[in-house]
Order: sequence, then structure tokens, then C-alpha cells
Amino acid sequence: MHITINGRKIGDGYPVFFIAEAGVNHNSSMVLAKQLIDAAAEAGADAVKFQTFKTENIITPNAPKSTYHIQTTGSDKEQTWFELLKTQELTRAMHIELMNYCTQKNILFMSTPYDKDSADLLEELGVTAYKIASTDTNNIPFLKYVAAKGLPMILSSAMSTMEEVTAAVETVREAGLQEVAMLQCTGNYPARLEDSHLNVMKTYRNMLQCVTGYSDHTLEMINPVAATAMGAAIYEKHITIDKTLPGPDHRMALDPRELKETILAIRQTEQALGNSQKQVLESEKENRNKLRKSLVANTDIAEGAIITAEMLAIKRPGGGIEPSLLNTIIGKKALTAIESNSVLQEHMFA
Repeated sequence: MHITINGRKIGDGYPVFFIAEAGVNHNSSMVLAKQLIDAAAEAGADAVKFQTFKTENIITPNAPKSTYHIQTTGSDKEQTWFELLKTQELTRAMHIELMNYCTQKNILFMSTPYDKDSADLLEELGVTAYKIASTDTNNIPFLKYVAAKGLPMILSSAMSTMEEVTAAVETVREAGLQEVAMLQCTGNYPARLEDSHLNVMKTYRNMLQCVTGYSDHTLEMINPVAATAMGAAIYEKHITIDKTLPGPDHRMALDPRELKETILAIRQTEQALGNSQKQVLESEKENRNKLRKSLVANTDIAEGAIITAEMLAIKRPGGGIEPSLLNTIIGKKALTAIESNSVLQEHMFA
């Protein structure tokens, strides 16, 4: 199973596709947004992703903040969620500038649309895929609308039931889009390690028959390795320039140093996983010959002697007759005199 985004195949047998989630951590600053792009590109991320929305399309003016928003941005009395989101919007011109900057930095620009107008804008600007947030996993009309555009779609599944996840994938496919991936995700910010449930990726692969991955909100550094080892095709993680900056998502994001370490850990895990074919490696051949054992003469053997078990021993080095062939040598005749501790070869016997 695989999908193709911007010419890059993603899925079984291909490197993990790493999405650096800039999200709203630009804090409405183009300087900061470009620094996030720089950090993602320098760390080796495959894509950097922002968020595209019109506040009035996605939230009512009096919608209450969640606890983590209050903890990071203050109470509703200080600033409503609506007001907070208004400060985080990216204009069309800002999108274009960021997309051009991504091109300069040779990293793929992505963004999550939260409403139909935003999906239209991203289509107009020429994005090559859509990433749909967990908040819209059960938004069937929106999923139909975006899927009809025909671009590959990556969905997250935090706060979802299996029935909702299944319905989301079926909706996308019924709209004619087959290139769909589903990410396991936990909707806490930050999420507890024990709430990761990476095994859900197996469930998605088996039940949904789609590309799977993990969108990570934990603070620990083990999940990138574990998810890669379990076959995650896509890995998404929030990034920041500074964890102490104001805003809801900085504290659980990777700073530039951590981002580099995370991507390196994923790539090293891929190297360690290798392939599933057991074989003698080129790097093992010298040690195979020196550390393995062979049949050797346990005593001096006269020419013409009939070989008995007592005449044989099993010792290093390798390169001679393998120990598994011991019984095939017993009863043969020595064609030449053999000194004790000589490594035995087939041509010595008949």
C-alpha cells in the first residue's frame, strides 16, 4: 500500500514521510514562520505544514477554550478562543510567500484546511495533498468536499471511535479518492506516553487497508523510534523555535535541536530495520571465517587411514569442512597424511 505526494511514494517499503507541523506556531509573524521552515529543512523533514482557516467559518464567537488553551493563552475573559484564532490566520498573500520560501528551501509546503473556503484556497494555490485534522474526522460533508478535489489525503484520528475512523475512510473512497492515509493520534496537548496506543496503526492497516502513521503530541523521544519500527509510513510532530513563546502549541513541540535528533532517530531506525531476508553480510564474511568452527584433525592421521569419530574435533577457524558434515567424513579414507589440528578439507578424503 502506498500513496504518492508531489512525486514521492509513501507507504510500505519507502522511507518514513516526516511532516514538521509548524501549525500556528508562527504567532502571525512571517519572520518566525520562515524560521520554522528553515528549521524543518535543515533537520531533513520532508514537509512543513501550516494551518489554513477562516475563524468565522470554524468557531462561534463564544465557544469556550479547552483547558490546555487556558493554561497556555489565558482565560476566555482575557482572550476568547475566537479572538485567539483570528490572530493566527494566514492571509492568501502569506500563503504564497511561505510556499515560495518552501520552494527555495527544497521542502514541501503543506497546510491543513479547516473549512471549505480554505480547502478551495489551497487548491487554487496548487498544494499537492491535503492533511485533515482530527477535529474533522467526523465532519462527513467536509471530507466529501475535500476528497472530491482528487488530491491525496492524510487524516488524523484523535478523539475518534473506530466507527468514526472507518466512516471517514469510506467517505473519502466513495468520493472517488483512493489515495488516503490514516494517522493514529491522541487529542491531548501534551499527550501521555501511555495514551499513544501505537498498536492502533496495526488495526488501521488490517481493517482499513490504507497507509498508516502517527501524529505525535507526546513529550518523550521514544515514539519516533517505536512507530518507525512498527511500520509507520508517516510521522507528524509539532515544531517550534522556542518552547517558551506564547501560544497553545509551543510547549509540546520540538525545538530545532530536538527536531534534528528526532528525524535522525527515525532514519537510523530505518537503517537498523533493514530488510527481512536473512543472509551472510559482506561485513560478516571475515568474522564468519575466523569465528565459525570447522572439522579438524584431533590427532595425526596417517595416509590411507579410515576416519573414525575419535580422529576428529570441532574447532576454530572456519573455512574447512562444516561441523554439520561430521558424519559424512567418518568412514572415509585419508588420501594424505594429516597433522594434528589441521583444518580438514574435502579433497583430503575419498
